[in-house]
Amino acid sequence: MGEIGTDDRGLAEPVGAVKEEGILDDDNDEETSPIEQVRLTVPRTDDPSLPVWTFRMWSIGLLSCALMSFLNQFFSYRTEPLIVTQITVQVASLPVGHFMARVLPRTRFQAPVMLGGGEWSLNPGPFNIKEHVLISIFANAGFAFGVGSAYAVGIINIIRAFYQRQISFFTAWLLVITTQVLGYGWAGLMRKYVVEPAHMWWPSTLVQVSLFRALHQKDESTKASRQISRSKFFLVVLVCSFAWYVVPGYLFPTLTSISWVCWVFSKSVTAQQLGSGMLGLGLGAFTLDWSTVSSYLYSPLISPFFATVNIFFGYVFFLHVILPIAYWGFNMYNAKTFPIFSTRLFMANGTEYNIPSIVNSQLQLDKDTYDKNGRINLSIFFALVYGFLFATIAATITHVGLFYGNEIYQRFTSSQNEKPDIHTKLMKKYSDIPAWWFYSLMALSIAVSLLLCTVLNHEVQLPWWGLIFACGMAFIFTLPISIITATTNQSPGLNVITEYAMGLIKPGYPIANVCFKVYGYMSMQQAVAFLSDFKLGHYMKIPPKSMFLVQFVGTIVAGTVNIGTAWWLLGSIHNICSDSLPADSPWTCPNDRVFFDASVIWGLVGPRRIFGPDGNYNALNWFFLIGLAGPVIVYALHRMFPNQKWIPLINFPVLFGAAAMPPATAVNYNSWLFIGIIFNFFVFRYRKMWWTRYNYILSAALDAGVAFMGVVLYFSLTMQNKSIDWWGTAGELCPLAKCPTAKGVDLGDGVCPVF
Repeated sequence: MGEIGTDDRGLAEPVGAVKEEGILDDDNDEETSPIEQVRLTVPRTDDPSLPVWTFRMWSIGLLSCALMSFLNQFFSYRTEPLIVTQITVQVASLPVGHFMARVLPRTRFQAPVMLGGGEWSLNPGPFNIKEHVLISIFANAGFAFGVGSAYAVGIINIIRAFYQRQISFFTAWLLVITTQVLGYGWAGLMRKYVVEPAHMWWPSTLVQVSLFRALHQKDESTKASRQISRSKFFLVVLVCSFAWYVVPGYLFPTLTSISWVCWVFSKSVTAQQLGSGMLGLGLGAFTLDWSTVSSYLYSPLISPFFATVNIFFGYVFFLHVILPIAYWGFNMYNAKTFPIFSTRLFMANGTEYNIPSIVNSQLQLDKDTYDKNGRINLSIFFALVYGFLFATIAATITHVGLFYGNEIYQRFTSSQNEKPDIHTKLMKKYSDIPAWWFYSLMALSIAVSLLLCTVLNHEVQLPWWGLIFACGMAFIFTLPISIITATTNQSPGLNVITEYAMGLIKPGYPIANVCFKVYGYMSMQQAVAFLSDFKLGHYMKIPPKSMFLVQFVGTIVAGTVNIGTAWWLLGSIHNICSDSLPADSPWTCPNDRVFFDASVIWGLVGPRRIFGPDGNYNALNWFFLIGLAGPVIVYALHRMFPNQKWIPLINFPVLFGAAAMPPATAVNYNSWLFIGIIFNFFVFRYRKMWWTRYNYILSAALDAGVAFMGVVLYFSLTMQNKSIDWWGTAGELCPLAKCPTAKGVDLGDGVCPVF
């Protein structure tokens, strides 16, 4: 029996002899992909007659892109920011597409010459898999290509909400759009190296290919086995998720983090530090709120089990071994003077640092006031997080170099000379994207960005040479990181590297630092995301020009909706992101708080005054060496004991990276790990048919239900200032978890005792 392909409706059919669209015989191994996972997953058929430029594709795609952009930006300001992923739209758009195919008129019209002429119809036939793929690409733009919302919006948030300064909407829009679009140029230059070669297989895209095929295959066993259909299952779960979220989202918010240890030991600081899921180590803390589960690590249902296991060990080692020893055992950096779990910045006496006092009218560091106030201090948690981030960067370099370096080099060199596989050959029938499309877009993006850095420099602080430097870093790193991602599914980030570099070169300018980070880090990430989508289109045989235009239009729409939503919320919610909000306020902006603290550490104050000779934490630079050494030890053990298959599974970049918690908290990790292990180990192992059929649909329905109810609650209750007040709305009920344990420290809040 042959492999499973797709017919002209996107349905399953055996692969056999050549058809009109072209398919080579199964026994001709030279024409198949050299990657086994690709051979088992990706269909080897294509029907170029399937329509893709349909009214259904554009209407559902644009709507889903705008809706996802709005929802992800809207929820990003909340304490538990739900992220609506691409998979949600991938599943939800299928019944909508089929519905439109049934009800839209089939009348045919003559298209204008400028649009290519020929006949055109609102309903060209059955909803097909290629339309569905392009809708998913639209959705990925609304998901900001894996980030949730446009990264540059964080700059506008900290300027207006934290630094209490102004920036014009036009400048803000240009900043968001240019940082989102700039990656197209890098992607265009690298496409022939990391998309067309068969050895560049992009493992993450196979999940989407599998889901597309599952959704479009006819399941003849459904009626016989009396199984509920995928669409009905999605609808049932969505309704249940929608109905339930009113409980943790409005009626009983304490269910967001159930920290029973705090309830039992209501007067013990140490017990609440141990038990709090939001301000402590989270021992025994759990949640009944799906938004808490998926807020920062995305849905645990779609995380590979090996990654979940590595994150589990890294999380436990960091939070439950290293952190308690550093805090209670050695009192490192006077740890007991500060809360155990905090991303805030402190004075030496334990009180919170008055950041506005060291910012002058030009939004630069007031050195005299800073010298008077003294050095910035971090909680031991925040300090160790940065140490582990340093180790993660270094470990990624040595891990990839040792375990994958030769493989990547061989694959890259062979990809330039290898014969095209079946997928590349099938794609040859479609006209390719002209190179000048990419070059023109890249030149325009850089030109507009230079305009921002010169004419509007007083708003963004980044000098023109800083932009060129950021673009140079992004360009240099895009190819190797794309190769790493395409072959190992690991995608190292440049955020800390870019922050550190600009902080050393131009300290005292916080907005310049974050702009440099966004241009240097985000344009590279966008390029990798674009390339991943191009590979998905390559596997699903989508015309390249259609892919490009959908990506570009989706990026513009998503960025515009992101900044529009942010501008509206910043202007309509009084004191959003402020410490003066009530304790149970959902508008605490945890992502932007971390972004702001990073702008202070790396930009305003600068790494030299914190991690250098003028700061308290220069010893943390040793973590770079620890990170470099970790994979070397594992590799040496692997060479010494080659029969021990578990040794190469030790992945130090993932282990160290699990410590990159803020703004995530212990309750987020506890719940995510628990559900991830249940579904991706036990259910996958013992109920594999159920997992295959419903797992991704369950994830999408849970996300969608919570998102829709969250918006309903905001517009119907929050905007009308309608609230209820009882102990179930008082938050986590762990007030002492934020207290330090050192003697004589008085936060002056009337809550923390003075020992």
